[in-house]
Order: sequence, then structure tokens, then C-alpha cells
Amino acid sequence: MKFLSNYFHHTFSQPVLYALGILTVLAGSIYVTSPNIAFADDPSATNAQRLVTIHDNGSEVTIVTRAMTIADALKQANVTVSSQDIVEPAVQEKLEAKSYQVNIFRARPVVVVDGREQIRVMTAEQSPRQIAKLAGIMLYDEDKTEFKRVESVLDGGGAGVRMIVYRATALNFTLYGKQFVARTQATTVDGLLKEKGIKLGTNDGVSPTGSTLISEGMDVKVWRNGKQTVTQEEAVVRPVEEIKDADKSAGVREVREEGADGKRNVTYEIETKDGVEVARVEIASVTTLETVKQVVVVGTKVVLPPGSHTDWMAAAGIAESDYGYADYIVSHESGWAPTKYNYAGSGAYGLCQALPASKMASAGGDYMTNPITQLRWCNGYAIGRYGSWAAAYNFWITNRWW
Repeated sequence: MKFLSNYFHHTFSQPVLYALGILTVLAGSIYVTSPNIAFADDPSATNAQRLVTIHDNGSEVTIVTRAMTIADALKQANVTVSSQDIVEPAVQEKLEAKSYQVNIFRARPVVVVDGREQIRVMTAEQSPRQIAKLAGIMLYDEDKTEFKRVESVLDGGGAGVRMIVYRATALNFTLYGKQFVARTQATTVDGLLKEKGIKLGTNDGVSPTGSTLISEGMDVKVWRNGKQTVTQEEAVVRPVEEIKDADKSAGVREVREEGADGKRNVTYEIETKDGVEVARVEIASVTTLETVKQVVVVGTKVVLPPGSHTDWMAAAGIAESDYGYADYIVSHESGWAPTKYNYAGSGAYGLCQALPASKMASAGGDYMTNPITQLRWCNGYAIGRYGSWAAAYNFWITNRWW
């Protein structure tokens, strides 16, 4: 491996080298950028060259490589990582795109201080919850943490990080008849109610009084006089973040982070008439378990089968005499785009805009991406609903939909 500045030492002057900009690899031609870019030649490799930039603890190096995986690229760049380091993308990921940004988060010693207990771990994690998990302790949503850099970490020495856990106070909370364990950083009952978002109505009572200091294991009760109330535990569905990946095939869904549903205690004021509930209004809600976001990688790459639209229709079993009718309808429904969604709100999908898209599953499991599978379903739909493609075409001309 040679740094680019040395590689072109006898061809360009140093100022010219710095003025050439970013290294770009197109059609086998190499344009020079920075003296930090190095070649990672592998004569035995047959795959295309790729640009890989590695960010490691403030340093950066860019290589042009034929490596097959992130791990191979790191090896060619003489960058070593331990099992405790975090590499994004992961070391086992295959290189398919033209360029990559690789981030290395180095493991460092972390001392978790939880009351009188001190636990030392080696980790690259930044999340307090993940660090606590490695230390074997439970971190509640109401607990607070603080990070402090230290120059000596217990007996191991060396610079590291100290994570101090400030535990929330646990108490027995009865909210409109529902009892559960609540945790709080508040110092008074009034502070607890404010922290939990509970606003007392004119018919509400609280015990002990709002100025009472919070203590471990104490009992706090909130109730409503008059109308009937009921409190029940409800699930809070985890939010889902989708990351689109153009290097993965359409239809592929990979869960990167599982996430978790949350829980909340919800209190309703219920109005009854002749023993039958006629109205229900939510009057309070306390989250007892926070949701954890699920992260899903969604493939968007579509590989279409070879051939023309006519070839696709033939492969789907559409009669040659119906090609004109089918082509007209598909052209106006989707413009022959097999992954087109109706963004106006209906949710229709595919060449013939099936609603819902899952209807097409009867024609094949690859109905989300394969136009031939979609046309096979369209053929059955046209003949089954209208009797023929010609009748379907006439209906479309009259109604502008089918």
C-alpha cells in the first residue's frame, strides 16, 4: 500500500497534488485527491474497485480497494480492531456500493458507579442503557447518568470514563385505583405529580400532601371523588424507523435494532347510564415503560427480468391479442413501474395498482418486485372481474379506473 502523495512524487509538485481534490474512480480511471488516500492493490481480486474511507479516533484514511468485505478493507488499510470495538458498517458486511464511510468506535474502560458499587467494563458503547447492561445492572427510565473523564480507571490505570448513576426513588403509587411502582427524581409529592404530567381536578384528592418529601417505598395516592374512574395498563407500540438501502433487493427487511414496546397506565373517567357505559374520557396517563425504537433496513434495489414489456406479458400468460389492452391499462395505472405506490393515499401498488398489494401474493411470493408475477395476477383480475381484457379496457376508458 502506498500513499498517493508518494505514488505521484515524481509526476506532480506538492502544491499540485493538494489542488487535485477528491479521489474519484470512474470507468477504471483514477483521479487524485488527497495525500491521505492510498492504494490497496490485490491482483488476485476480480471485483470492481471501491472507495473506502475509514474514520478511526479522529484520524482518516481513504483507500481504493478490491476487498470483498469491510474486514478485508480494514486489513488492507492496516487497521486492526478488537471484538470490543464497534465498526459501522459491520466488519462482515459485503462491499457492493461504489464508496463507503467506515466509522470505528474504540472500546475504552468505563467504571459504572451505582451507589457504593463500582463495576469496570471495556466497551465502545455510548448509550448509558447499553453500558449498564454490560455491567449487569438495570437502568430505569427515571434514573439519571453522568459521564466524567478520568485519567486512572481503578487498578487498571490509563484514561477512561466514569459513568455515575443517580437512582430515582421508588415508591408505591395508587393512581385512581390502580397501584404500581413508580420512580421519580422529584423531591416532593407535588414534584412527582408534575414530573408524571398529572394535573389534579377540582374533585381530585392526593395523599400525603403536595409538600411532603419523597422517600423510598412511601405510599402516594391520587383519587377522584364523584364520577367513576378506572385505570388500566395499555401497551405502547414501539416506533419503527426504516432505513432505505439501495444496495439490498426490494422486499428485503432486516431488523438492525429490535426495539421494544412500552407500557402506560391510563385512567379513564367513565359515565354510565342504566348500568351501561355511554362515555369514556382519558384523564391521566403515566408511562411505566418507555418504548425502544425499532430500526429496520429496507431494500429498495429492484432487478427487473430481461426482455420487453411484450416479453413480460407473454411470460405472464396474457394472450397476444390482449397485449394492446393490457399495455394501455398498465401504462396509465403505473407507467410500467412495478414498485409504484399510489401516494394519493389509497395504498394501491404495482403495475396494475392492486389494492391492497397483498392480493397479488396468489400469483407468487415475489409479487412486490417481479413484474411478471404482477402481470399474472393482473391477467386473472381482468378476466375474472370483467370477462376479458377488452371489457376491462372499455371500463377503464369510461371510468378512468378499473
